[in-house]
Amino acid sequence: MSLYGALAYNYEKVAAGTAEILSGNRMISDRLGLPSEDMRLALLSFENYLLANRNTEKPVLHISLSPAPEDRLTDGRLAELAERYMQKMGYGNQPYITYKHTDTHNTHIHIVSVCVDEQGKKISDAYEHRRSMTACRELEVDFGLRNGADAEKRNPKAELRKVDASLGDVRHQVGNTLKAVLESYRFQTFGEYNALLSTLNIEAKQVRGEYNGTPYTSIVYSVTDDTGKVVSPPFKSSRFGKRFGNEQLEKRMLINLKALKDGKWAPSIQADIVRALRQADSRKRFVELLRQRHRPPHGMRAERLTHGQGVFCQCVQRLFQMVGKHTRKGTGRTFRYRTLAASPSRIL
Repeated sequence: MSLYGALAYNYEKVAAGTAEILSGNRMISDRLGLPSEDMRLALLSFENYLLANRNTEKPVLHISLSPAPEDRLTDGRLAELAERYMQKMGYGNQPYITYKHTDTHNTHIHIVSVCVDEQGKKISDAYEHRRSMTACRELEVDFGLRNGADAEKRNPKAELRKVDASLGDVRHQVGNTLKAVLESYRFQTFGEYNALLSTLNIEAKQVRGEYNGTPYTSIVYSVTDDTGKVVSPPFKSSRFGKRFGNEQLEKRMLINLKALKDGKWAPSIQADIVRALRQADSRKRFVELLRQRHRPPHGMRAERLTHGQGVFCQCVQRLFQMVGKHTRKGTGRTFRYRTLAASPSRIL
């Protein structure tokens, strides 16, 4: 993202009343104690650093720090949190501006800065992810915040469950469900991926654009209610990790498709369909036999299978459209079994 893009994103939130300028460091301003509400002055604050930049390809920093919803901090503590984080990451002497965002279930902060110093030299980002995690754990202790690492240990495997906006903590709900979908399904197209998510009250959209003459495709996620109506602001895929972005999802879909073609896996429902066909003497009996094998049990597992059963029902309808009214007698039966035995991989 460009400096203008990072600042504009935050200033638009301020103008909409869902964010406010919280604090800053070495920022040119026309008001005492706070960075200016004039974006032009914010741009000027970084100008000399960017002009001095020697060869750093991505000199702009746009950082988000998001405490848990239960961790309620005053504006002063949020500003201190931003300052301490920047110091720990080696950016404490840089110009930066901090915004408080209130457009989601939990208040969080955005920090915009640059990673080149006044001489244009890049500030070291060696082991940046590791250092950032260490800084976050230290700040959690210093500020008495919930420990994100402990929460991950308590729930190492994500649960596949519907997102419910009324319960709050929406971003974490979405992240948990996205992780579970990747662990549980081998989708082969973006359409299949979005169809899976729609049953879990998540909408995924591909956003296409162009930056410096290069086309790009990104993904944003939103929460819906049970009718499909969007009930949350969109979340960039980067809020959940690279594997939920377009590039990594495309790689995963290609791997899934190749594995299917190579016979490394096949939908488990395929064998059940063939078995039911051999026993059924009518469409009604066929559906009954499959439902017996795919009846969801109680509890969390029921939600997973309820979704699976929906896919199964669509599959059954499609199968009958394909085979028409073939009987079980003679060659019609043989043709019917061969068609159906090969169909589920294509349908699911």
